Amino acid sequence: MRARLSAWVEILGDVFWLRPALVILGCILLAQFGIWLETAHIAGYDAASPNANWGYSGGAEGARALLSAIASSNIGVAGTTFSITIAALTLASGQMGPRLLRNFIRDARNQTVLGIFLGTFAYALMVLRTVRTVEENPFVPHLAITGALILALVAVGTLVWFVHHIATSINIETVVDAVQQDLCRAIATHTRDEAGAARPTGAPGGRAIAETKGGYVQAMDADSLADWAHENRVTVTLRVRPGDYVPSGYGIAFLSRPVEGAEEAIRDAMTLGRRPAALQDPEYSIRQLVEIAVRALSPGINDPFTAGSVVDHLGDALCRIAPRHLPTGVVLRDGRPVLVHPVTDYDGLCDAMFHMIRQNAAGSVHVLARMLDVLTRVAEVERREDRAADLARHAALVIAAARRDVTDPSDLTDLEDRYRQFRDVAGGPNVSPGEQP
Repeated sequence: MRARLSAWVEILGDVFWLRPALVILGCILLAQFGIWLETAHIAGYDAASPNANWGYSGGAEGARALLSAIASSNIGVAGTTFSITIAALTLASGQMGPRLLRNFIRDARNQTVLGIFLGTFAYALMVLRTVRTVEENPFVPHLAITGALILALVAVGTLVWFVHHIATSINIETVVDAVQQDLCRAIATHTRDEAGAARPTGAPGGRAIAETKGGYVQAMDADSLADWAHENRVTVTLRVRPGDYVPSGYGIAFLSRPVEGAEEAIRDAMTLGRRPAALQDPEYSIRQLVEIAVRALSPGINDPFTAGSVVDHLGDALCRIAPRHLPTGVVLRDGRPVLVHPVTDYDGLCDAMFHMIRQNAAGSVHVLARMLDVLTRVAEVERREDRAADLARHAALVIAAARRDVTDPSDLTDLEDRYRQFRDVAGGPNVSPGEQP
């Protein structure tokens, strides 16, 4: 249940109108509170006293003109803000990929800016409806009108800040760094200080159960499922992990023995949706970074510098993983494995990071050289032999792509030198230019 609730909370972050709606509601309540203060005479406050009108001190006609100007100008600026946001989303989708739109939509600052303009508009309308002239039993809420003036000034400052923010947020380096921060948080969440229990050997037997209606696995409540398996003295072996797409009718788990109510318990522990989520998927941010690099290497954009920057950030992620342990996907209860589920291992992370970039950068000397440099630096930090072997495999694939596609002899010689540097750092025999790695 906790995992499903967390998945719902993350989905709420993708709802662009939620924060603006909350800001508008807050401004409406603030307007009502200001009007109430004007009529409540709290602590001796008297609206009719000349000393009380320390803010707005004009009459009803001036108040109506002022509030009308604030309301009309803010609704116009709100439309401009929305247009700028749509233009930024269009630019980001075309140059960095449609999956990066999620980062812009989830940006609380963009949502709050729109909410401030619309909230100021709603505030002015709520106060405007209470202003009455002499012919209408005169009433001028001076305190609430002063609040409208303050909100108008806040809106002016917000507009200046928003132009600066939207100009910097579509900068490619800013986007890459933002996704990198998400990846760093995912690494901190999904890695451990100590190694986990070893995975059991052998494939599970029997028929897969818990068929679903299909969708992406967004979250998995491993603790509750492990508790259920412990109570029923069975071992549950899952076939999917967060981020996987489950076809309709596909069994997602094996049981060590049949137990009544198993399918319901397993389905209740899994949260499926129409799109993948980053909540429990450590590869989500990696795929976003790789998409930026692959688009940068496309013939229409041809920006190897961006692809090289992405490779640098991916290398930093591997360096952060070096002193940590990846989960094994085994949950124990009383020393006995009760739940075994797929997880992302180091080999899978490296494949997700480097395969597509290498395949699309086969003719780019700059990107291939940057990949070899990054792998060399990661190998210098990494101390585990199995991980060093994975890095060596990817370095060998990079130099193989260079030998196949790089035709300039001087460029190929430079790449061969970088590959030899990697072998010197990672250990193992050097491969001569004429030999296959």
